[in-house]
Amino acid sequence: MFDSTLDTEQVFGHSRRMNPARIQRRRTVAVLVGAVLVFGLSGASRAMGDPATRTATYVVRPGDTLWSIAVRVSPGSDPRGVVDQIARANHVDATGLVPGQELLLPA
Repeated sequence: MFDSTLDTEQVFGHSRRMNPARIQRRRTVAVLVGAVLVFGLSGASRAMGDPATRTATYVVRPGDTLWSIAVRVSPGSDPRGVVDQIARANHVDATGLVPGQELLLPA
């Protein structure tokens, strides 16, 4: 009943056969576009210098608090936002600082 196999080189609804090189090119382009969408967009923010990925480190000194670090790192601005960013980036709270600990500081 089904003696013939599906011919992938023939466009549906047309009697003309497609060139095998053209099919291969289309497949290659489709794979490349898919790879760019999957892998390229995830690294695009890093490649473009996303501020969330640019960081500096700060070594906690005795007596430091998140507030004093935020004021030192970002003078002249409201330290509340900087305190929140430091706490989120390092998964610490105000009481969890230890002298000698390295903190990531969002730039």
